[in-house]
Amino acid sequence: MTTGTLHIDISDPGLSSEIVEEIVRQMRAIDTYGTYDNSDDVEIIDPFILTKERRREIPIVGDPDEITLARLKAYYNAVSVMIEKRTGLMAAPVVNLSYEGFGHVFVVVGKLVTVDRTLRDVHRFGFASLQDLQNEVDKLIDKAVVLIEAHRDVATL
Repeated sequence: MTTGTLHIDISDPGLSSEIVEEIVRQMRAIDTYGTYDNSDDVEIIDPFILTKERRREIPIVGDPDEITLARLKAYYNAVSVMIEKRTGLMAAPVVNLSYEGFGHVFVVVGKLVTVDRTLRDVHRFGFASLQDLQNEVDKLIDKAVVLIEAHRDVATL
């Protein structure tokens, strides 16, 4: 994937959304080598956006690289933080992935599995736009909150 041009408009209102800010925070937290020290938030969130052109550059079959895996983990870490903020209960993501990019991700609150996603073609992980990212996160969080409220006794174990 080419990294020269940004595919996010710096005036996009999605850049100031809570989930985007949390994903950027998570990416900076897992950056042990200081790669993002001189990067602004737009440069960090931009690889999460896979336009049609970017998606065409990625082969149909392939193994995910470490940077893509870091983005995947930062995304689900951010989702977990958002669930914690909404419910007041600690949420923890669990990613089980083969080297080929297939597997599962769970977000666990207490003994309750609040998010269960099958992962396929992780090397192509991304969203068409910031709005799509926001919509997907909203759906995940809303479903998780409903589950937690319905089974709060299990979530507090």
